[in-house]
Amino acid sequence: MNASSRRAEPQPPATAGSALVWLRRDLRCADHAALYHALRRFERVYCAFVFDTDILDALPGHGNRREDRRVEFIHASVLELHEGLQRLAAQSGAPGGGLIVRHGPARECIVRLAQALGVQEVLANRDYEPQAIARDQHVAQALHILGIAFSDYKDQVLLDRDEVLTRQGRPYSVFTPYQRAWLERLDAFQLRPYPVDRHARHLAPPPAGERLPALSDLGFAATNLRQLPLPTGMGGAQKLLQDFVPRMAAYQRARDYPGRRGVSYLSVHLRFGTVSVRQLAALAAQQASQGCAGAQTWLSELAWRDFYFMILWHCPRVLTQSFKPEYDRVQWDEAPALWQAWCEARTGYPLVDAAMRQLLHTGYMHNRLRMVVASFLTKDLGIDWRRGERFFARHLNDYDLAANNGGWQWAASTGCDAQPYFRIFNPITQSQRFDPDGTFIRRYLPELARVPDAHIHFPAAMKPAALAACGLRLGVDYPLPVVDHARARARTLMRFSLLAGGTGAPASAARTA
Repeated sequence: MNASSRRAEPQPPATAGSALVWLRRDLRCADHAALYHALRRFERVYCAFVFDTDILDALPGHGNRREDRRVEFIHASVLELHEGLQRLAAQSGAPGGGLIVRHGPARECIVRLAQALGVQEVLANRDYEPQAIARDQHVAQALHILGIAFSDYKDQVLLDRDEVLTRQGRPYSVFTPYQRAWLERLDAFQLRPYPVDRHARHLAPPPAGERLPALSDLGFAATNLRQLPLPTGMGGAQKLLQDFVPRMAAYQRARDYPGRRGVSYLSVHLRFGTVSVRQLAALAAQQASQGCAGAQTWLSELAWRDFYFMILWHCPRVLTQSFKPEYDRVQWDEAPALWQAWCEARTGYPLVDAAMRQLLHTGYMHNRLRMVVASFLTKDLGIDWRRGERFFARHLNDYDLAANNGGWQWAASTGCDAQPYFRIFNPITQSQRFDPDGTFIRRYLPELARVPDAHIHFPAAMKPAALAACGLRLGVDYPLPVVDHARARARTLMRFSLLAGGTGAPASAARTA
């Protein structure tokens, strides 16, 4: 069944029964919807996490030494969560606390564990991805046969499913009116945290003999995660948040510059729920109410996140199809050489290549750059957005299906609220605007370190004498451009305008980002 997340609704007092909280992408023990409801309703509450082999086995790599930064992040966060649950129980005077961890197919592990523990109910926070929904339905049916209830709660978003609809009762397909309605619904109640600690005395200890698996037990090896500025777990999330709070006022201005510390870097923590979205939104809303433009802009980013979750839930076909069905008829190019150049950061456009190197080296890419490289793949190289979406899914630490799909369809002009197809990012002018002195480019393309600021955005335009002066050999030290942007842009305009039944680009097509 789908349980309400309304904290104001009356709840039955804790019974002598027991429950199991199934943690997934909510790896924290504070302000946690399912955990709160379980602790309030049951005398003994177990907590479990499953390293789901249905997901892990699909990750690239072979043997027992696969590497994936996300798995390592999750593993470290699970260890911290275990300690956090123990600490929470100890502070309440309870003998329990801790996390039960399994490694196997989650749809089987949870059912077996619930039966072995003798619980009356399994509680989880709601997921919105089609595969996860199917998994939860399977688990709920299997539990029902055993006489065990299943309930889920809203937790990873602020407003979900049908909570924000048009006056006609339909889901929004354009963000701006959705945001207005979203802000109207986002009252103090929606931002109130769940007081888990009040009921922590009901935390039950894991069964005797339980131990937490090492990363190697899962078949994965350590990555470079420890060398990256990416703190893990609940503590890491709060550390990043404390760092961002004094910078929030400047967010509106600084967020578009990848060479500056302008964003929060909390996306991976939102993805895995090591921080509560309510905590972030409440902080942003409080500062926005005092006239802080940066906080208002950051709050709008959280609205975008909810928007894409809503779109995915209402329209799951966007996983493989364009939101606007007519754009499924776009004739994308195969272009294997161009595809490889994009994947390997060899396009000859420094901002694109620096962004791709950032992704490959760290698992992170600045949001402005995600738009630039997505536009470049779809509009300059003419390659299907789905291929880029899958590439990001493989490499991004903060990969989130709803936001990733929405962002790629926006860039490709095939999605809801997408940029018009005739607005095409110019990778050179984007570089000049948002990395004017080449700080970001030089960080990830050291071969261009000696190129003057005037040419750092497009070395291919340099004269031979200037190239010799900085010791750069185009085609050797750094690749020549794989396409001419102006010609590629004209080809994209024709590609889309012919699809629309026109004879060319509209007059406004002269505009370029």
